[in-house]
Amino acid sequence: MTVLFYIFLFLFLLVCLILCFAILIQEAKSLGLGASFGGDSGDSLFGTSTAEVLKRFTAYAAGIFLVSCLCLSFWSSSLGRAQMTPAMSHQLEKAAEE
Repeated sequence: MTVLFYIFLFLFLLVCLILCFAILIQEAKSLGLGASFGGDSGDSLFGTSTAEVLKRFTAYAAGIFLVSCLCLSFWSSSLGRAQMTPAMSHQLEKAAEE
């Protein structure tokens, strides 16, 4: 089960990198990092509607990021509870009572 968790964590980090790249290459009002690749607004890798393609791709990547972040959060908390020994849980219960 933990191997699957680490595979999912690796995929989450990959989505993070892709999302960062997609945000950085978008054209801003001052042309941003997109202009540093040598192209102007007329020259486009994806055609004339690059802004719409990148906006849609970024939105999908952000949605995947949010859902996977929530899944990893719940998954890591359940893994932490499963790895607690009975002595540790008894100490936590005793501390909560005080």
